[in-house]
Amino acid sequence: MSYGQQPGPRYNPTQRMGTAPGQRHPDPRGRGPWDPPPSRAGVGTPGTPLPRRKRRIGRIVLIVLAVLVVLVAGVLIYVESAMNRVAALSDYDGRPAAGAGTNWLIVGSDSRADLSAEDEQRLGTGDAKGQRTDTIMLMHLPDNGTKPTLVSLLRDSYVDIPGKGQNKLNAAYAFGGAPLLAKTVELRTGLRVDHYMEIGFGGFANVVDAVGGVQMCLANPIDDPLAGINLPAGCQELDGANALGYVRTRKGPRADLDRVIRQRQFISALTDKATSFGTVINPFRMVPLIAGAPDAITVDEGDHLWNLPSLAFAMGAGDGLTTTTVPFSGTKTVKGIGSVVVWDKAKTDKLFTALRTDAEVPADVIVAPPK
Repeated sequence: MSYGQQPGPRYNPTQRMGTAPGQRHPDPRGRGPWDPPPSRAGVGTPGTPLPRRKRRIGRIVLIVLAVLVVLVAGVLIYVESAMNRVAALSDYDGRPAAGAGTNWLIVGSDSRADLSAEDEQRLGTGDAKGQRTDTIMLMHLPDNGTKPTLVSLLRDSYVDIPGKGQNKLNAAYAFGGAPLLAKTVELRTGLRVDHYMEIGFGGFANVVDAVGGVQMCLANPIDDPLAGINLPAGCQELDGANALGYVRTRKGPRADLDRVIRQRQFISALTDKATSFGTVINPFRMVPLIAGAPDAITVDEGDHLWNLPSLAFAMGAGDGLTTTTVPFSGTKTVKGIGSVVVWDKAKTDKLFTALRTDAEVPADVIVAPPK
């Protein structure tokens, strides 16, 4: 710089061409060079719309949920409308009054009416005609905090059958089907039956197969050609055919008594697996189970799908369920009928009074399984 020349402005890094000294270049976006970059408009600001991608994901989730709701509703409506029903329960003179809690009569029918010849051979049911009951149980669901109770009623129990005289309990079903059996049970126990459920040969086997089989642990091997089974000792998965033979066989030192104990144990295990998380979330098990339910069971005309969950959860309650066989004092032979089981009147009265009043079942009336 020569002598006498006026000093010019110093270099300003914020100055650009076309701006006066000390001024920042105007930004067409309305900000200066040192201002922070703009945020995405509307993000995280209350009252502003979500980005398009998030709105699209939200719509997809809502559509999926709506489809699932419609699908579940459709399945439930189908099962409710397709269930087999029979007029099993009705009012009559002298019918026991309703007590505390809820009572289910559960029947395993050995009717072969809906089985093909191939099914009879596969399931080892034989070719007997007519209808009988291999299984008769009472399930009591209390209204208070006492345990639910499952009572096996021995099919050879010697009872009064209305209009037919004295005979074996399962003869009531042979004489008059579900209505006469339910009436016989009510009059003999003094308990009003609120719900009825019947499971047939084929339906039982299909349910077992639908859940992928049920594991049972056998203390001793069971070889029974009449039931179509030859099972080794130890824990094993039973498919439908073997499970049916397992609950039907009378092999064992106590014959029918051992059988009803196996029936209670197996039905509890089956129900527990059918309602387990692994079954519910597995469509390859749940779909066949739901689809086969209407063909598997028959209920009373007044029963509905929503009556079943409480029964199912009680069945699978494990230690939360009291199980027993109706107390009996022995057996005797009746001419024209054969060997029958005689109930212990004092103990049965005590048992059924406890159920009628939702009281805890006394320990001295519980028939314990063999050790």
